[in-house]
Amino acid sequence: MTSSATTATSDRALLVLEDGTVQAGRAYGARGTTVGEIVFNTGMTGYQETLTDPSYHRQIVVMTAPHIGNTGVNDEDPESRQIWVAGYVVRDAARRPSSWRSVRTLDDELAEQGVVGISDVDTRALTRHLRELGVMRAGIFSGDALVRDGYPRTTEDLVAEVKAAPAMAGADLAREVSTTEAYVVEPVAGSTPDGAPVATVVAVDLGIKTMTPQRLAERGVRVHVVPAATTNDEIDELAPDGVFFSNGPGDPGAATHEVELLRGVLDRGTPFFGICFGNQILGRALGYGTYKLAYGHRGINQPVMDRRTGKVEVTAHNHGFAVDAPVEAESVAPHDGGRYGRVVVSHVGLNDQVVEGLECLDLPAFSVQYHPEAAAGPHDAAYLFDRFVELMASRPGGAQSSEAAADLQTTKES
Repeated sequence: MTSSATTATSDRALLVLEDGTVQAGRAYGARGTTVGEIVFNTGMTGYQETLTDPSYHRQIVVMTAPHIGNTGVNDEDPESRQIWVAGYVVRDAARRPSSWRSVRTLDDELAEQGVVGISDVDTRALTRHLRELGVMRAGIFSGDALVRDGYPRTTEDLVAEVKAAPAMAGADLAREVSTTEAYVVEPVAGSTPDGAPVATVVAVDLGIKTMTPQRLAERGVRVHVVPAATTNDEIDELAPDGVFFSNGPGDPGAATHEVELLRGVLDRGTPFFGICFGNQILGRALGYGTYKLAYGHRGINQPVMDRRTGKVEVTAHNHGFAVDAPVEAESVAPHDGGRYGRVVVSHVGLNDQVVEGLECLDLPAFSVQYHPEAAAGPHDAAYLFDRFVELMASRPGGAQSSEAAADLQTTKES
C-alpha cells in the first residue's frame, strides 16, 4: 500500500471493484492508493477494535452501519499495535467525535497511520452487491493516485491495478501480523485466592487480539504469547498446561507450519483451545478441509448454537473461511487413519449452518470459529475461557489439577 497523509487539492475518491463497479466518494483518512479484498462488517459499534484486528490484514472493510467516527479514537480500545485494515469504506463520516473518551478523530488516526479510506459511499448498495456476487478485490484511489501523466486515470486503468493485487485464497499471512518477540501476560491481581497462577498457557500469536490473553489472565492464567514461527520444542520448554491458537488472517489451507505445530500439541495430549483461525487450523490438523465462504461472517450479531447446551449465543465474527466437517453426526478425524479419534461439531451458525466449533472426544481439544473475548462484541461466549481452564485443571497429572479447579470455582463464585 502506498499513500500520503497530506491533503490533496481535491477530496474526490473512487472505490473500484475488480468486476468494474465504481463508486465515487470523498477521501477519508490518508490520500493515495490501496488494494485488497473488500469485505463488509455489520457491527454498529466497535469500529476501533475492528480496525486494529490483525485478521483484517490486506482487506478493505466496508461498514454497513451508516454513521462512523462519532466516538472518535482513544488509547484504551485498540486490539493490537496498529490499524491493520488495507482500506476503509464508510457512508457518513462523523464531522466531530462526541465521546468523552475520545482523544482524536478517526479521520486523523487513519491519516496518521497511512490508511486510505473513502466516505460518502452507498454502503447499502455495495453490501448487497458483495452478498450477491461474493467478496472480490477492490481499490480505493484518491489525491494524486487519480491522475497519471497529467490526465485523469481511466476506469480500465484502475480496474487493471485492482486485478493485479494478490487474492486472499492461498495467502499465508500469519507471520506478517504476529509478534516477533515472545512476551508474558501475568494473571490479573486478585484473580486467584493465593496469587499463584491456576495454569500456564502458551498462546500462539497468529494475529492475536489484546483482549484474548487478558480474558485468560482474568481467570488466573499466566499466558506466554509466542510468535507464529514458534516450534514444538520451544513450546515444550515452557511446560504449558495448555496451548491456545489465536485468530488471524489468510487462507488456512496455506498455513502448513501452524497445522504441523498443532499436530505436535495434539500428539502430546496437551489441552488445546483455538478461536477463529485457530479453529480452522484445528480442523486441518484433524484432517478436515477448509473452504472460502462467499462473503464471510463479519460483525458482532451472529447467532450461534452451542450444541452441548442448546443455548443460542449472539457472537462476534471475522472470518472468510470455514471448516468442512460433518455437521449432523459424530465423525472420526480423517488424518492418518483416524489417529486423533472422534470429533463433533460443537457449535453451528444458525444463519447458514456453517461449522462454528469443533470438539475432540478422545483428545483434550476444542475450538470455536468466533470471538469469545468480546472486543468488540457481546459477552455471551465468555464461558469458553472457563471451559478451557476447567479442561486444563481436569487433566490427570496436570500442573495444578484439582487445585486449579478449586481456585477457578472460588474465583467465579466471588
